[in-house]
Amino acid sequence: MSQSELAKKLLPANEDIAAENRRLLEENGVVMVNLIGDAGSGKTTILRKILPLLKTRLNVAVIEGGTSEDTERVETEGVETVRIGSRGVCHLDAAMIREALRQLPLENIDIVFVENNGHLACAAESDLGNDMKIVVVSVTDGMDKPATCPAAFQNASAVLVTRIDLLPHGDFSLGAYIEQLVAINDVLKIFPLAALKEEGIAEFSSFLGRMVWKKRRNLSFF
Repeated sequence: MSQSELAKKLLPANEDIAAENRRLLEENGVVMVNLIGDAGSGKTTILRKILPLLKTRLNVAVIEGGTSEDTERVETEGVETVRIGSRGVCHLDAAMIREALRQLPLENIDIVFVENNGHLACAAESDLGNDMKIVVVSVTDGMDKPATCPAAFQNASAVLVTRIDLLPHGDFSLGAYIEQLVAINDVLKIFPLAALKEEGIAEFSSFLGRMVWKKRRNLSFF
C-alpha cells in the first residue's frame, strides 16, 4: 500500500476521533489551540511567555508533542502538562490527542494548547478536534512559506510572525509577507512578535482570552 493510499484510509478514522475530541471539549467548555510550526520557529518560547499572563485569569493545560526538554521548560510555568511520545511521527493525530485529553481534568480547564511536532507542512491538514489552528513562522525562515505551504494558512485562525526584532538585519519584508498571508486567508489574525522581548505577547494573550470567553458564552457556560 502506497503512502497516499494509507493516508486516504486513515483520514476518515482521524476525522471521527477529531469529532469525538471536539464533542468532549464542548461538553466541558474548553478551547483547544493547535500550535503548529517548524522546529525552531519559537513555539515553546511563545508558550512560556503567554502562560504566565493567561493563568492569572484562566485554567490552562498543555499537551506537549515536542522534546522532553520542551516539556520540562513548559512545566516550569506551573500548568497541567501532558507529554505525548511522538518520536518518529510526522505530526500529532487525533487519537494521540484523545489519549492526552483523558489525562487532564477538563472540568477544571478553560484552554488547552497542543504544541505540535514535526514540520509545518506535515501538521497543516491534520484535524485534532481543535477550535483554533495557530501557525508560528519566523522571519529567519524567509519569505516563501505562504507560497510553499499555503495549506497551513488556509484554515488557520491566526499566524504568529516571530523574531521581528531581527527585521533590521535582513531582507524580510513584513508588509509583503502579510500581503501574501491575506491573499490566502483574508480573515487571519496576524501577530508580529518578538517573544524574548515580549513584544506582541500581551496582544496575543488578549486574543486568546477573548476566544475562550466567546466559546464559553456560546455554550452557556456563564
